[in-house]
Amino acid sequence: MQIGMIGLGRMGMNMAIRLLLGKHKVAVFNRTPDKTKEIAKKGAKAAFSVEKLVAALKPPRSVWIMLPAGKPTDDMINSLLPLLKKGDTIIDGGNSFYKDDIRRAETLKKADISYVDAGVSGGIWGLKKGYCLMAGGEKAVCKKIEPIFRTLAPKDGYLYCGPAGAGHFVKMVHNGIEYGMMSAYGEGFGILDASPYSGYLNFGEVAHLWNQGSVIRSWLLELAEEAFKKDNRLTQLEAYVEDSGEGRWTVQQAIETAVPAPVITASLFQRFRSRDSNAFSDRLLAALRNEFGGHAVRQNIGKGRR
Repeated sequence: MQIGMIGLGRMGMNMAIRLLLGKHKVAVFNRTPDKTKEIAKKGAKAAFSVEKLVAALKPPRSVWIMLPAGKPTDDMINSLLPLLKKGDTIIDGGNSFYKDDIRRAETLKKADISYVDAGVSGGIWGLKKGYCLMAGGEKAVCKKIEPIFRTLAPKDGYLYCGPAGAGHFVKMVHNGIEYGMMSAYGEGFGILDASPYSGYLNFGEVAHLWNQGSVIRSWLLELAEEAFKKDNRLTQLEAYVEDSGEGRWTVQQAIETAVPAPVITASLFQRFRSRDSNAFSDRLLAALRNEFGGHAVRQNIGKGRR
């Protein structure tokens, strides 16, 4: 098949390469031209504007967007809208909020343009291992572009999830679960690190051990093993963790539908906590203990919020 790819970041570039390896015809556009030129050497058709990308594709066109969620994706869709024709399809492979997908699908339907939301998991390893794909939109449209999905995904790594928004909804919950799993691993290794046995343990070896038939084995543990091989106590890293949105949306959805999600919620708040090494709330706790019980406090000279 032919496909247009907009956005050649950490995932977009490798996805385009995987499609080329799968013998698809790929036209590419990136805001900065260097990456466009780089992948053109691998066989992609380079386009240095959105207009040229659309012109490089034969109708009916399929254009895959791999951009940050929210305004950047909306702006790109608005740029594509006057250029595309009836029967064309826009695929959003970023981490968009599912309610944005529903809105976009309704808007594009008025112009007879199809919209597919594709939740994508696999990170920088997807080129080699394939990407787990969760698609939402009209079933017939997803079926039409299924060869693209099948090339990007490993065996059994693609699922049609339902109408507009379903793909990104399933991906949202996937990422919420990921937050909880990562926090549990972090807490476990933190307990090991503070234990009397810490000096005897190589954490890379522990992670490797736990992946040999244990009930907590996972790809995340494989990645932990690789990280510990580089730095067994992660001393070169700062304990600062960002969140990309899906964890927040998962918690919001849990609240809207009254589904208890204490683990995912706590893991999201843990990420917030990581960004403040001198939290005001903890300073107040120390002050209160000092006021009511005369407990000792530590003076914090020259240190404040990040």
